Amino acid sequence: MTKRPYLAALLLASVMGAAHAGPQQQQYAADSREAASRYADDRAMCADERNQGQRMKCLRAAKQENTVALAQAKSRMSGHQQRSNTASSCIDCGRVTAVNVSEKRGESNALGVVAGGAAGALLGHQVGGGHGKDLATIAGAVGGAYAGKKLQESHNATKVWTVEVQYDNGQRGSFNYDADPGVQSGDRVQKAGQAIKRI
Repeated sequence: MTKRPYLAALLLASVMGAAHAGPQQQQYAADSREAASRYADDRAMCADERNQGQRMKCLRAAKQENTVALAQAKSRMSGHQQRSNTASSCIDCGRVTAVNVSEKRGESNALGVVAGGAAGALLGHQVGGGHGKDLATIAGAVGGAYAGKKLQESHNATKVWTVEVQYDNGQRGSFNYDADPGVQSGDRVQKAGQAIKRI
């Protein structure tokens, strides 16, 4: 009988605390109230036991069940808070929406132009005769220079991986890599300077 006012006070404190708590704390308070109510019912049932030994055994079992129920409620609340903190602390996290591979044209320098021009002039000089030979040499030099430039650009071409990211806050980002970044569409990533890392 003396424990019932204590139980009522405990329930009242849980209700008052829940009014000022967040959703996970309100759920914990509700779980605690339910566990306390079950514990009270179990103890009342144990009181009906005629044998003192059976009554004590029943009370121990009820207490153990109550302890487990409270631990589970606390674990659920802690897990929810941890997930919430993780989600809210990552302001630059998002998901990869696309990974595109393209070819970047290589650079050319004077070496390609000069070598191509010389080879073209040499070939052009062997065509025709007289004034036509001079024109063929000039045309061969110009054509060879252009071909040399294009050949060098093609030889120096590189692949570029472009990763498109949709951030959790709705913004978008795009990152270019000279090598395979090792991510694919759907991966969770976080911005790290001018790059991204998988999380």
